[in-house]
Amino acid sequence: MDDFNQQYQQPYDNYPQNQPPVVNDSGSIGWGVLGFFFPIVGLILFLVWKNTKPKCAKVAGIGAIIGFVLGLVVNFASAALVAGTSALTL
Repeated sequence: MDDFNQQYQQPYDNYPQNQPPVVNDSGSIGWGVLGFFFPIVGLILFLVWKNTKPKCAKVAGIGAIIGFVLGLVVNFASAALVAGTSALTL
C-alpha cells in the first residue's frame, strides 16, 4: 500500500508553469461570413477578441464593415428607386 501512495503523490513540478493556454486563432473566413450577414455580431466579436484572437477579430470586423456598408448602399439604392418610380407615376 505504501508504493501505491508514493506513486500517486508525486509533486506537481512536472506540470508546465506560467504558460498561457493554447488559443485557436486561425482567422477562419467563417467569422467574416458571420460578420457580413450579422454586422452587430461581427462588431461584438471584434471587440471581444481584439486582444486574445487578433486574426479572428480582424476577419469578423472586416466582414461586419463590408456587410454594414453594403446594407447602406442597398437601402439607399432601393429608396432612390422607389422615389424615382413614385415620381414617374404622378
